[in-house]
Amino acid sequence: MARDQLNSGMRCAKFMLVIVSFMFALTAVLLIMVGSTIQAIFGDFSQFIDGHFFSPPAMLIAIGFILLLVATLGAYGAVKESVMLINLYGVSLFLVFILEVAAAISAFVMQTQVRGMLMRTMNDSLIHYNENEYVQMGVDFMQETLGCCGVNSPLDWKPLNSTNTEIEVPASCCEETSTDLTLSINYCISSYESGCLARMDFIISQSTMLIATGATTVAFVQLLGVLCAFMLAKTLRRNKSIREARRWQLQQSLGVLISGGKVVPPTNSPINGYTQLERAERYMEHDPVTYTPSSPSVN
Repeated sequence: MARDQLNSGMRCAKFMLVIVSFMFALTAVLLIMVGSTIQAIFGDFSQFIDGHFFSPPAMLIAIGFILLLVATLGAYGAVKESVMLINLYGVSLFLVFILEVAAAISAFVMQTQVRGMLMRTMNDSLIHYNENEYVQMGVDFMQETLGCCGVNSPLDWKPLNSTNTEIEVPASCCEETSTDLTLSINYCISSYESGCLARMDFIISQSTMLIATGATTVAFVQLLGVLCAFMLAKTLRRNKSIREARRWQLQQSLGVLISGGKVVPPTNSPINGYTQLERAERYMEHDPVTYTPSSPSVN
């Protein structure tokens, strides 16, 4: 009965650690996907986003790959019943937890900077729209993709100190166009009424919030994983100690130890080195070790 309870406890501990590692592997894939998506969004509007905003999604991708390796280490350590590997797995999870907390904090801080950054970069882009082809392509892409015009409204395209009531907006601001077939020229009938600031602010703020909340959630789940890994390592170490004690008792009962020395059992005996308890006891049930005296008996 005690042997069955010991084996059941070992199998349960191994199974739990494998399941936890598999869940972290799925989480790692999710982090990589989220980080890659947000990085692609930031890349489309890179003209309006400062460079340090790309750090949290890049960190999220790196954390995903690291977590994938750590999860593999945990599953391997559970299968091999290695206390050292499981403890290393717990320490690695804790280091990943620190990285995720750092990514979450940086994302929360950056979220408060989004609106001010966009107002600065978007107004600067409108000023240099006709001077730089790269700036022009970025502004046109933003206005066509988001269906907006200017920063706050189409009035942002009105030149400074201009008394002209008509505002000339880029073609990317036009919501409805008409074509003059004679001159092959497109005329803008109506332009988008809303500015791009509110929509850009929503996209960038939601992206940084997704990084912050996602990293925070995964971090605290991983903290539970760290505690679970150390508890399972402790359980495994205790069960292995019980196995060693049982093996010693089996040696004593089979007469392997004699006064002043130890007789070496056969090479294929489970007494030589560590084997799993089920294999050792199965061997001893079918092929017990017998001690044979080396000297003839004296009558």
